[in-house]
Amino acid sequence: MSSCLLLALKRHTFCGGIEQKVWRFACASLRMVWRDTLPTTLYTAFVVYKYSNQGLFMRATSKRIQQSGDILYGAHPIIECLKAGKRKVLAIYMTKPEPKGWERVKPYLQKQAPPIQYVSRDVLTRMAGCADHMGILAFVTPFVYATKPITAQEKQRILLLDGVQDVHNLGAIVRSAYCTNFDAVLVTKQCARMVAGVFKASAGLAEHLPIYLISSVAHTVGELKSMGYTVYMTVADGGVDATTVSYTAPLCVVIGSEERGIDMKIRSLGTKVTLSQRDTSSYNASVAAGIFLFLTSFSKK
Repeated sequence: MSSCLLLALKRHTFCGGIEQKVWRFACASLRMVWRDTLPTTLYTAFVVYKYSNQGLFMRATSKRIQQSGDILYGAHPIIECLKAGKRKVLAIYMTKPEPKGWERVKPYLQKQAPPIQYVSRDVLTRMAGCADHMGILAFVTPFVYATKPITAQEKQRILLLDGVQDVHNLGAIVRSAYCTNFDAVLVTKQCARMVAGVFKASAGLAEHLPIYLISSVAHTVGELKSMGYTVYMTVADGGVDATTVSYTAPLCVVIGSEERGIDMKIRSLGTKVTLSQRDTSSYNASVAAGIFLFLTSFSKK
């Protein structure tokens, strides 16, 4: 069915028009497919056509209809994406009058700016999946996990996330890692995917850190220890007071999931550290992570 959809959309794009019956077929077929199973560009094209008077895509972007890509929303993620230079901005969608964030984005655009499409705020909300887009959204090339081998000389501070599932927590933790001079972030397959909400919550700073996808925490910790890393396991209780530890680099800080923390099977593979707290209540995952990361980077040795 996807090939039929692409054919229908291609006919519209390159022939300058589309027969009504072909367009009805494309729309009916698209409604039968879940959004998550469609290539991002294909779904975006459908939304823009359906909910705006501007047509499917600007002609300059129509040839990209069969490419896959990601969405970033809000000025900060787009700016940091442009500053990092790892991904290319393929198109920008925004409201008219132009949002205030556009003035901050413009200076970072290259001389040959990407195509710009003006759409309503409702269209942006549908494209972003939320209303937190500040009137501007970018379609960018896909995020790619880092693959460059890790060395203790190049990456003195590593953060390992064992199953952080909330996109806002993941983004906030990555933001803290960047601000506290961590050199890389390792995430398990149980962590949230690197979607637009993560980049929004990180204020775009996730663009600047190499983020690795790992399959086994135990194996990764073992490899890091063999390379000379000191591993610190953050736990809710039963660990050494984190404010009294003399942290030595190269180091790796392991943060567990929101519900269960670090897997019980691997907690013994490193030094367990705990944050003091008022009672049996617990810190929010991203707040606790931020405190741990600060302590490991800026506490007195």
